[in-house]
Amino acid sequence: AIPSVLGALAGALLLSVLVSRLTTVRRSPAPPVSGTEEAGDGSPAGEGWDRRGFVLAAASAAAASAAVGVAGRSLNTSRGRDAVASRGRVVLPAPRSPARPVPAGAGPRVPGVSPFLTPNDDFYRVDTALVVPKVDATGWRLRIHGRGVSRPATYAFDDLLRRELIERDITLTCVSNEVGGPYVGNARWTGVRLADLLAECGVRPPSRGGPGDQLVARSVDGMTIGSPVEELMDGRDAMLALGMNGEPLPFEHGFPARMVVPGLYGFVSACKWIEDIEITTFASYDPYWVKRGWARRAPIKTGSRIDTPKPFARPTSGTVMIAGVAWAQHRGIDKVEVRVDDGPWQMAHLAAEDTRDTWRQWSMPWRATRGGHTLTVRATDRTGAVQTDRRTRTLPDGASGRHSVVVTVE
Repeated sequence: AIPSVLGALAGALLLSVLVSRLTTVRRSPAPPVSGTEEAGDGSPAGEGWDRRGFVLAAASAAAASAAVGVAGRSLNTSRGRDAVASRGRVVLPAPRSPARPVPAGAGPRVPGVSPFLTPNDDFYRVDTALVVPKVDATGWRLRIHGRGVSRPATYAFDDLLRRELIERDITLTCVSNEVGGPYVGNARWTGVRLADLLAECGVRPPSRGGPGDQLVARSVDGMTIGSPVEELMDGRDAMLALGMNGEPLPFEHGFPARMVVPGLYGFVSACKWIEDIEITTFASYDPYWVKRGWARRAPIKTGSRIDTPKPFARPTSGTVMIAGVAWAQHRGIDKVEVRVDDGPWQMAHLAAEDTRDTWRQWSMPWRATRGGHTLTVRATDRTGAVQTDRRTRTLPDGASGRHSVVVTVE
């Protein structure tokens, strides 16, 4: 807030100066001839607002503003260059625990379906920062402290690179993703097990007597994200990610480090540009999104999406392939079904599963007949829970409902 306040004060001061110039009365010696004459601006001769003073003040303000802007951009560019250079020097070591090869049948070649691994440039973003932070990894530090942290620690970026790295395929989903929305993606992440870092600092989950049940992650831009300690240490591949799809994290996705936790929506787990981890309790602290009405705990809901045909498509009659993706991170997808209009649910073909933390592609051939049709999809996760048809909004813990598209067969 400080830059905004200072900018507002500077603007108010400048406005006051310029207004004072407009209202300043300029007086000059009386004319040598008798009588009263009108000046060109309608004021009595010898009086008038100070045009020259106003123009000089406005020009000076404009020049000063431009100079400050150039200096600010130069400073930002210099910092950005250092950050870009530090990322360019990063060489990710081979992970000690690599991801297993993606099964050959995990990504059937159905035109229009999202690829199994989402390219970095296409991976969804939901930004809260006005400007994407560019952090110089050489000066970056991560601090771990708080309740139950018997051995507080600070880690440099190189400290993390020297640790045992893991590599995992994990699908992330944003809590603001509407039913059938685009805010879900799958990537291959490389990083350090978060549970190992916490254990080294003496942290225990609540089930083992730990006094803290919430991990609060803080970003360099001030964002706070609260995660349940129990889930972070229950054996899932929660990590402090340093790489994405075989390269250092892009700046847009959190370089030099971010959190990735399978099965939890990003607003309670996926802190980007992380620099501080504090162990506390849900009762004693509300992070950013909780203060704005979102849930404290938010496991990802079972979801599915029709990627093809697109809404309002006009396919020709005959065999039309209906296909898309389904996800239930950390539970896994058991089956996907499709319904045409009000007909019976039909079983779709499921692509091979990589892990229970990744989405699965699905497809079903449909004998399309002429006219308008509504196509609906639902998924069933490995616990036996069927994706609900009850529509809910994204607030407070994610949207629910079944995705449908309307098409016209010609």
